[in-house]
Amino acid sequence: MDVPVWVWIATVVVIVAMLAVDYVGHVRTPHAPSLRESALWSAAYVAVALVFGVIVWLAWGSTYGGEYFAGYITEKSLSVDNLFVFVLIMTSFRVPREFQQRVLLIGITIALVLRTVFIFAGAAIIANFAWVFYVFGAFLIWTAISQARSGTSHDEEFEENSVLRLTRRLFPTTDSYVGDKLTTKIDGKRYITPMLTVMIAIGSADLLFAVDSIPAIFGLTQETYLVFAANAFSLLGLRQLYFLVDGLLDRLVYLNYGLAAILGFIGVKLLIHAMHTNEVPFINGGQHIEVVPEISTAVSLVFIVVVLAITTVASLLRDRHVTRARVVGDAPDETSTPQTDSREADA
Repeated sequence: MDVPVWVWIATVVVIVAMLAVDYVGHVRTPHAPSLRESALWSAAYVAVALVFGVIVWLAWGSTYGGEYFAGYITEKSLSVDNLFVFVLIMTSFRVPREFQQRVLLIGITIALVLRTVFIFAGAAIIANFAWVFYVFGAFLIWTAISQARSGTSHDEEFEENSVLRLTRRLFPTTDSYVGDKLTTKIDGKRYITPMLTVMIAIGSADLLFAVDSIPAIFGLTQETYLVFAANAFSLLGLRQLYFLVDGLLDRLVYLNYGLAAILGFIGVKLLIHAMHTNEVPFINGGQHIEVVPEISTAVSLVFIVVVLAITTVASLLRDRHVTRARVVGDAPDETSTPQTDSREADA
């Protein structure tokens, strides 16, 4: 895929402009966005991502267009999983709702910069070491197994990572928020506020998610430009998506299974690709292994869309069933503590 320098520059300019619109138009005045506002802007960001995909399709052909769409949908679905952690972080730091937009936006900006570094590093490694596909494939399969084992639970407590612990150790931090300020002076000494700390938490947490999402998208396309664009567009709409699906996340109880299936599928795809390009001396004498045909982009795209559709529908049907059962009294509220039956108490 031949991407001229001016196309790279134009793409970066569009992404920076979208970030600028967010900074100037949305988080400049702290407020909790309404459902309508979140829905409209989420649709706008998705529309921009889809238009970009159509341009890729028309300019470089259906193969690269399909790779972009497969990568974007995968990154978008994985970003929904990120939102569970974002909710935990917001709750843990007790972030006032009117400040959550700014926290998310700056955290996402940090993640976008760090992911870009990851992407170019990954592209350089892949270009020089074909055996890395074995590593990526095995890692994604292991991640898929871990996702499946986590089941339908999303109630784990947030644990501070090393970046956050180091920040707290190096800089004095205030106990409470000071409006939306990142730092403040107390008795002539500069302190950082929980607002800055939670932004670092969001950014570093998303960076950890990149550890599996970057190998996953490289399993769908090895074009650095498409990997960068798919990651950027999926991250840019994450703030609006957070407020749009806030309160609905717990209903996606089978999301982990869907993501596990997608990651496992891409892991297998990577292993097959690694065998086709095999140059490892102790595997088949360094010769290519072409026993199993490679999985096409079209098959990958259909598989991802079907799995996400099944996961979403199954989750919503289960939620409806549980809700109806609670209404008629056939199922206890899972959030309440089981009580001793009154007849047993009388006895």
